[in-house]
Amino acid sequence: MKKKLVSILLSAALTGSLLAGCGGADNTAAPAEGGTEAQSDGGAAEDAAAGEGAADDAAAESGSKDGAYDLTLYTINSTDEDFPDWLANVEGATGLKINVIAAPTDSDTRQQKITTILSTGDANVDILEINDEMSASFKNSGWLEGLNDTVMTEDIRGEFPQGYVADMITDKNGQIIGVPGYSGYLAFWVNQQILDEAGITSMDTKEDFVKYLEAASGDGRYGYGGSWEKTYVFNEIAQFVNMFGGDYLDWTNPANREAMEFIHEMVEKGYTPIDQIADKYEQMNPKFNDGKYGSLFMWGLGTDYDKAGMLGADKIHMAMVPQFSDQKYIFTDSWSYVLNTASQNKEAAVKFLQYMASEEGMKASYEAFDRYPARRDVAEKVVPDTDPAKEMYSRYANECVVKGRPMLPQTMEFISAMGTIFQSYVKDEMTLDEFCTKAQEYVETYNQ
Repeated sequence: MKKKLVSILLSAALTGSLLAGCGGADNTAAPAEGGTEAQSDGGAAEDAAAGEGAADDAAAESGSKDGAYDLTLYTINSTDEDFPDWLANVEGATGLKINVIAAPTDSDTRQQKITTILSTGDANVDILEINDEMSASFKNSGWLEGLNDTVMTEDIRGEFPQGYVADMITDKNGQIIGVPGYSGYLAFWVNQQILDEAGITSMDTKEDFVKYLEAASGDGRYGYGGSWEKTYVFNEIAQFVNMFGGDYLDWTNPANREAMEFIHEMVEKGYTPIDQIADKYEQMNPKFNDGKYGSLFMWGLGTDYDKAGMLGADKIHMAMVPQFSDQKYIFTDSWSYVLNTASQNKEAAVKFLQYMASEEGMKASYEAFDRYPARRDVAEKVVPDTDPAKEMYSRYANECVVKGRPMLPQTMEFISAMGTIFQSYVKDEMTLDEFCTKAQEYVETYNQ
């Protein structure tokens, strides 16, 4: 147990750039940081040291021991200008008096503090917001309370994306340990101007997609663009593996090989540039706006495109994911509310979580934080038809297999290692056989 704890703590301290996956800087559907953690590992040692005082900090800020509060919430949203109204709504609806601790804005410090609070059994914090990376690390630790019988009951959990629930917030015993706060899809985006110029009217299948790549590529333009920096490319590798019907955690699967061959061929044939191995979303999005790429996968609702005057049905917009295999696949991410097993206020905490999972609670979060409701039925009711994302988000929810990204307990190490060998593979420094063998080794190594 001690060895496992040390491993989780080290992983947490290094998680900085990993969240490239969680929505990118463009994810307006996400919390204050857009669902994305800091983009470098710098300062991990200092943050780890600072994290050692997390329990003391929480106790000092809490004030819950004097009975003034029913529970304490550790949140990333307190800096939002609409947070006071949201909090008043929650307290009014639940009858609870909630003490709020603002989570650090620095991702490494925040992750380390949350890890310390939970691992030390600090009872001063009852409810915490955690991202997918923390869920992957914590869900089997015993630090989080199972919610199947109290909050995520069968009638409620059926409205959440089932693949996401299974992949990201269900522990090894089948207990759901979190309430997702929103849905943010890794959407497929296309440039309609390039589509029209290429004479392509459909991208429903792999064959359609290849025709588009061929027609749209040339003279410095590429049919597909990616964010292939080593801690970001994880998202796209996993997306293509899913599209081919593979399994990112099983590199003996022939479909995984087919997906990697396809990506390699996109580079070989000039459909996507090799130099994007240096690009994060910050570099990729301006190129998309400038017409360098015809399509890509990207988190969020298109804020960067909107700011550039390029968001619209006749310009850059979301599209349905092409179907390469038996089904259409897409990822969603979220931050989830979780219940600390050390909490001494579990009755109040459950009441809070029940509200967060309810239609009213999701509506309140949507209105305050622009967080697209995680429940499909709630989204249909509360998101106005004028919202440009509603139609495609609804189609994603109803037509695609919605999954959570495949993460392992040692999340950052796994993502960085996979990104490194991916770059070697697309640069022809490694064969496909070598890549798949090494990838499977990483799955086994970091699943500890």
